[in-house]
Amino acid sequence: MNEKYMRRCLQLAACGRNESRPNPMVGAVIVAGDRIIGEGYHVRCGEGHAEVNAFASVRAEDEKLLPQATIYVSLEPCSHHGKTPPCADLIVRKGVRRVVVGCVDPFASVQGRGIQKIRDAGIDVTVGVLEEECRWLNRRFFTFHQKHRPYIILKWAQTADGFIDDHGRPLAISTPFTRMLVHQLRATEDAILVGRVTDEREHPRLNVRDWSGADPVRFVLSHDFPIEKVFEECRQRNLQSLIVEGGRQTLQSFIDQELFDEIRIEKAAFSIGGGTPAPTPPPNLSLISSNEYDNRKIERLKIQEKTHFILH
Repeated sequence: MNEKYMRRCLQLAACGRNESRPNPMVGAVIVAGDRIIGEGYHVRCGEGHAEVNAFASVRAEDEKLLPQATIYVSLEPCSHHGKTPPCADLIVRKGVRRVVVGCVDPFASVQGRGIQKIRDAGIDVTVGVLEEECRWLNRRFFTFHQKHRPYIILKWAQTADGFIDDHGRPLAISTPFTRMLVHQLRATEDAILVGRVTDEREHPRLNVRDWSGADPVRFVLSHDFPIEKVFEECRQRNLQSLIVEGGRQTLQSFIDQELFDEIRIEKAAFSIGGGTPAPTPPPNLSLISSNEYDNRKIERLKIQEKTHFILH
């Protein structure tokens, strides 16, 4: 039953994917008996959090059910005053019987304090329901606050025989449809990066032309602007995700340093017999998804998480 309602929280949370940034995506469901009496999600940064919207959706005639109700939240309720008051205080004030939390908030002002505040008020709290799914939904937010760098996606397209260009000359590997998917990805992430040689040789625009959304912030990696400066600017501007589009030397340097979280590879069915070899991914990756479009296979792979922040 806990997982059933937590999955609904995740569905709701995902509705705020673009507008909630840089805040995390959060969903909340209030259940009395076997009936949902309120639900909500964090719609937009600076506006009400998921718990606020869930309580606001409870009908007047159902208010009397709150003392017997359970509120499910995909991320720990906040305990600090930001742009909105603490959600932990709201939950205590509403007097629900039980709180079920998907995962702990890694943000420095929270980190278990919201859960403790609710427990100190005598409310039963369960933590860790669908924890991996909840962490995955907000992987950019978690990475940014735990590793102090953006969530990094390495992306390239290659031929069937493993080349990314024709001996230094640009090669059209993507189709119009798969190029649209690239622009969809760009609209989802905060920043994008290429190396100096790629920028000077190909002059890539790195913007969103075939999809709706804002262009990612553009970075060019060079000796004068190394990755440490990129990360510092991302921290200052609250840019929580970064796409690295190459070229090969830049991509391979990120791989060799294990400085990535996800790899996206588009593989064409044709071969060219020579050119610049594609980067070599490490062997210890797990497959997120594999899809085919226009005779192109798009694989997404992730690096395994090594640490968790769990509070039971």
